[in-house]
Amino acid sequence: MNEQTRHTKTLFALDVVTLAGDPDASKDFYAAAFGPLMSKSAGSVEVDMHGTGRFELASATTDDGSGGEGASSSFPGYVVTYALAQPSEVQAVMDTAAHAGAQVLKPAKKALFGSFSGSFRAPDGSIWKVAADSNKNKGPVAAAPRPTEISIILGVKDPKASRAFYQALGLKTDRDYGNKYIDFHPVDGAVRLCLMQRGVLAKDVGINDPGDGTGGLTLSHRAATNEDIEQLIAVADSSGSRSATPQAHEAELGSGHFADPDGFRWNLSTSK
Repeated sequence: MNEQTRHTKTLFALDVVTLAGDPDASKDFYAAAFGPLMSKSAGSVEVDMHGTGRFELASATTDDGSGGEGASSSFPGYVVTYALAQPSEVQAVMDTAAHAGAQVLKPAKKALFGSFSGSFRAPDGSIWKVAADSNKNKGPVAAAPRPTEISIILGVKDPKASRAFYQALGLKTDRDYGNKYIDFHPVDGAVRLCLMQRGVLAKDVGINDPGDGTGGLTLSHRAATNEDIEQLIAVADSSGSRSATPQAHEAELGSGHFADPDGFRWNLSTSK
């Protein structure tokens, strides 16, 4: 049995999204914009987005030499989609984010297929799209609107090729519209991973120049064992990873990282 076949039996998931910048300043912004649960640890802030995804706000320069470009006028290569129940909640979150220091890229308004959305650049440089499936309100605005789902859309060169890469790692495709849009089933309480062509994604949130960087973002998977990490590294390496490197962390722990075919970085570590 080869390494890839063995690994597909191990659950691979997007467990944590790390956004690089100034953790203290980012904490203040995200607290104002989204009102999540937060806890501070050494050099970073852990963020629970109301049970729909876990984020980490970390310094722009990380311990392993990776990191982010911080706030930038360019497109970072990804968009975080914050889905809400109705348009009035979208407008409320957009207004609060702008008041807290976000740069509005697209004001909230009716969009395609009866939806309602707007987009902004957070002070750390990340791009957020706030959206509702319907453009009709169903009730009063919640005091603190809570998301129904959070997705991170990676802007890639070839969504079909990226789909094959992530399927090899063990992700299961949910909606597949070829090179227009592809997403994967998330585990409970986690962010959904999605794929779109980079230029189309940038235009969707109001950015004309898609650029080619992936700064400020790290995706993390917490594996059960060191063997799982070794298998993931092997699969990523044989499936088109730009880099795949196991790293000894401590005698009883393991860690490693790889970059997908478009350069988006994944950190791997064993569960605590």
